[in-house]
Amino acid sequence: MTADCLFCKIAAGNAPARVVYADDAVTAFHDIRPQASTHLLVIPNKHLDSLDAAEEADAELLARLLQVAVRVAREAGIADSGYRVVTNTGAHGCQSVPHLHFHVLGGNQLQPRLG
Repeated sequence: MTADCLFCKIAAGNAPARVVYADDAVTAFHDIRPQASTHLLVIPNKHLDSLDAAEEADAELLARLLQVAVRVAREAGIADSGYRVVTNTGAHGCQSVPHLHFHVLGGNQLQPRLG
Protein backbone atom coordinates (compact mmCIF):
# COMPACT_ATOMS: atom_id res chain seq x y z
CA MET A 1 0.00 0.00 0.00
CA THR A 2 1.19 3.48 -0.84
CA ALA A 3 0.08 5.99 1.81
CA ASP A 4 -0.97 8.77 -0.58
CA CYS A 5 -2.65 6.53 -3.19
CA LEU A 6 -6.44 6.95 -3.32
CA PHE A 7 -6.99 3.44 -4.68
CA CYS A 8 -4.79 1.89 -1.97
CA LYS A 9 -6.95 3.71 0.57
CA ILE A 10 -10.14 2.37 -1.05
CA ALA A 11 -8.76 -1.19 -1.08
CA ALA A 12 -7.86 -0.87 2.62
CA GLY A 13 -11.31 0.49 3.47
CA ASN A 14 -9.88 3.89 4.44
CA ALA A 15 -11.59 5.94 1.71
CA PRO A 16 -15.23 5.91 0.64
CA ALA A 17 -16.30 3.97 -2.44
CA ARG A 18 -19.35 2.06 -3.65
CA VAL A 19 -17.63 -1.33 -3.51
CA VAL A 20 -19.27 -4.14 -5.48
CA TYR A 21 -16.63 -6.82 -4.88
CA ALA A 22 -13.65 -7.33 -2.58
CA ASP A 23 -11.35 -10.21 -1.70
CA ASP A 24 -7.76 -10.49 -0.45
CA ALA A 25 -6.28 -9.55 -3.83
CA VAL A 26 -8.84 -7.45 -5.74
CA THR A 27 -11.41 -4.71 -5.12
CA ALA A 28 -14.08 -3.46 -7.54
CA PHE A 29 -16.16 -0.33 -7.15
CA HIS A 30 -18.19 2.26 -9.06
CA ASP A 31 -16.27 5.01 -10.86
CA ILE A 32 -17.10 8.46 -9.45
CA ARG A 33 -17.09 9.93 -12.99
CA PRO A 34 -18.91 7.30 -15.03
CA GLN A 35 -18.36 7.26 -18.79
CA ALA A 36 -21.17 4.72 -19.39
CA SER A 37 -24.40 3.66 -17.70
CA THR A 38 -22.34 1.09 -15.82
CA HIS A 39 -18.74 2.05 -15.07
CA LEU A 40 -16.85 -0.06 -12.55
CA LEU A 41 -13.17 -0.07 -11.64
CA VAL A 42 -11.30 -3.27 -10.80
CA ILE A 43 -8.02 -2.78 -8.92
CA PRO A 44 -5.38 -4.95 -7.33
CA ASN A 45 -5.16 -4.42 -3.58
CA LYS A 46 -1.37 -4.52 -4.04
CA HIS A 47 -0.08 -1.20 -5.35
CA LEU A 48 1.16 -1.31 -8.93
CA ASP A 49 1.56 2.06 -10.64
CA SER A 50 0.21 0.77 -13.96
CA LEU A 51 0.06 -2.29 -16.19
CA ASP A 52 3.60 -1.42 -17.26
CA ALA A 53 4.77 -1.93 -13.66
CA ALA A 54 3.48 -5.50 -13.55
CA GLU A 55 6.12 -8.21 -13.60
CA GLU A 56 6.02 -11.89 -14.45
CA ALA A 57 5.44 -12.65 -10.76
CA ASP A 58 2.15 -10.68 -11.07
CA ALA A 59 0.71 -12.97 -13.76
CA GLU A 60 -1.74 -14.68 -11.38
CA LEU A 61 -2.90 -11.31 -10.03
CA LEU A 62 -3.46 -9.98 -13.56
CA ALA A 63 -5.54 -13.03 -14.41
CA ARG A 64 -7.54 -12.55 -11.21
CA LEU A 65 -8.25 -8.91 -12.14
CA LEU A 66 -9.76 -10.03 -15.45
CA GLN A 67 -11.78 -12.80 -13.76
CA VAL A 68 -13.23 -10.22 -11.38
CA ALA A 69 -13.97 -7.88 -14.31
CA VAL A 70 -16.09 -10.63 -15.86
CA ARG A 71 -17.76 -11.38 -12.54
CA VAL A 72 -18.75 -7.77 -11.82
CA ALA A 73 -19.96 -7.29 -15.40
CA ARG A 74 -22.23 -10.33 -15.01
CA GLU A 75 -23.44 -9.17 -11.59
CA ALA A 76 -24.15 -5.69 -12.99
CA GLY A 77 -26.29 -7.26 -15.72
CA ILE A 78 -24.22 -6.03 -18.66
CA ALA A 79 -22.62 -9.28 -19.80
CA ASP A 80 -25.36 -10.37 -22.19
CA SER A 81 -25.50 -7.06 -24.07
CA GLY A 82 -21.73 -6.60 -24.03
CA TYR A 83 -19.16 -4.50 -22.22
CA ARG A 84 -15.68 -3.08 -22.58
CA VAL A 85 -12.65 -3.67 -20.30
CA VAL A 86 -9.94 -1.00 -20.60
CA THR A 87 -6.78 0.00 -18.79
CA ASN A 88 -4.91 3.23 -19.38
CA THR A 89 -1.16 3.41 -18.88
CA GLY A 90 0.87 6.57 -18.37
CA ALA A 91 0.21 10.17 -19.34
CA HIS A 92 -0.19 9.55 -23.07
CA GLY A 93 -2.52 6.65 -22.28
CA CYS A 94 -4.69 9.01 -20.19
CA GLN A 95 -4.07 7.23 -16.89
CA SER A 96 -5.54 9.54 -14.24
CA VAL A 97 -4.77 7.58 -11.05
CA PRO A 98 -1.29 6.02 -10.69
CA HIS A 99 -2.57 2.64 -9.51
CA LEU A 100 -3.33 -0.15 -11.97
CA HIS A 101 -7.06 -0.32 -12.67
CA PHE A 102 -9.36 -1.81 -15.25
CA HIS A 103 -12.49 0.03 -16.34
CA VAL A 104 -15.56 -2.15 -16.94
CA LEU A 105 -17.99 -0.16 -19.08
CA GLY A 106 -21.40 -1.09 -20.42
CA GLY A 107 -25.13 -0.78 -20.01
CA ASN A 108 -25.56 1.28 -23.15
CA GLN A 109 -24.23 1.25 -26.72
CA LEU A 110 -20.57 2.28 -26.53
CA GLN A 111 -18.93 4.17 -29.36
CA PRO A 112 -15.93 2.65 -31.12
CA ARG A 113 -12.81 4.65 -30.26
CA LEU A 114 -9.17 4.37 -31.01
CA GLY A 115 -7.42 7.51 -29.90
